[in-house]
Amino acid sequence: MRLQAVQIINLWGVSITIKSKRDYDLYIEADRLALGKNYKRPKLIGDEIWKFQRLLRKAEYYNNCQKSLIHKLYSKYIFFRFHRMSIHLGYSIPINVFGPGLSIAHRGTIVVNKDARIGENCRIHACTNIGSGRDSVLLAPKIGNCVYIGPGVKIFGNVEIADNIAIGANSVVNKSFYEKGISIAGVPAKKINNKGSDGMVITATKTISVPALHEAVERSTVIQ
Repeated sequence: MRLQAVQIINLWGVSITIKSKRDYDLYIEADRLALGKNYKRPKLIGDEIWKFQRLLRKAEYYNNCQKSLIHKLYSKYIFFRFHRMSIHLGYSIPINVFGPGLSIAHRGTIVVNKDARIGENCRIHACTNIGSGRDSVLLAPKIGNCVYIGPGVKIFGNVEIADNIAIGANSVVNKSFYEKGISIAGVPAKKINNKGSDGMVITATKTISVPALHEAVERSTVIQ
């Protein structure tokens, strides 16, 4: 029997999470491109999702990288703003879960377990739930790069989703899919074709210059 495993690495072999100011800048830029924004700063009105994602990255940066007393106090302010905006938009998204190039499609309920790991260039829609299985709250999904998650999708348990997979609307995913570049759908989900997520996600991280290895941003890759 073949053993399958998810290894959290990045394009250049470095592990997960924002670990430096350069990482933070890369995540901010990748998210901007993934959201299709052709200007550098969110507008006063109409860019609430982008503002949320910027707060998410700032919360990750201050939690992971800044340990001085002043920064810890400022971090509490950032987390307060992040919490308020999460409630306003209907999101329950913890820090250090999504890789760079995140694109949240709409306002509306999105619930993600803190132990889930989702790779770069994820496109996720409203009314989705990525949660643990009932047998263990610690075993949450591991999702690869460039994955499209349609409206109403439920993914739960100790499952692994390979790169470039598209998950159809209202699907229930309760088992692993290791084949890259396929589309899955249904209750429970099963493979429906070989189209995958091409054309459904923006591969923002591929348009950003590669940083030094020790400061590289992370990605999540499913390996065998």
